[in-house]
Amino acid sequence: MSSKKETIDAGILPLLDAAKRAAENAYCVYSQFPVGAALLTADGTTIVGCNVENASFGLTNCAERAALCAAISQGYAPRSFKALVVYAPKMEHISPCGACRQVISELLAPDCPVYCCGSDAEYCRVWSSEELLPGAFSF
Repeated sequence: MSSKKETIDAGILPLLDAAKRAAENAYCVYSQFPVGAALLTADGTTIVGCNVENASFGLTNCAERAALCAAISQGYAPRSFKALVVYAPKMEHISPCGACRQVISELLAPDCPVYCCGSDAEYCRVWSSEELLPGAFSF
């Protein structure tokens, strides 16, 4: 993995498409900044999430955490996921916030790729979950 700009791998395109559709469902009436995420499970299932804002901004839930929480609530085991794609149409590339990085570090395997994509549809940035938050807090 690296945090450099990379051409989107053809195998990730279905996940990117799912993340784009999820972003269309975002509830972002305050920021007007939709984000979608798609998580690939070990059995090949795609689970999506979108950002859901709240007038009390601290209660806002990001797309990445929405997808991860949905997967866990559906019975998928932490650290069993194959890839996560995060998509934001209003910027060239998105990067997970600090809270998402902490959740990602706990629920994705350290080498799980996180693809961060945006309006530059040909490229994305790719990190491993460990690269997103080195020295992450854990028990």
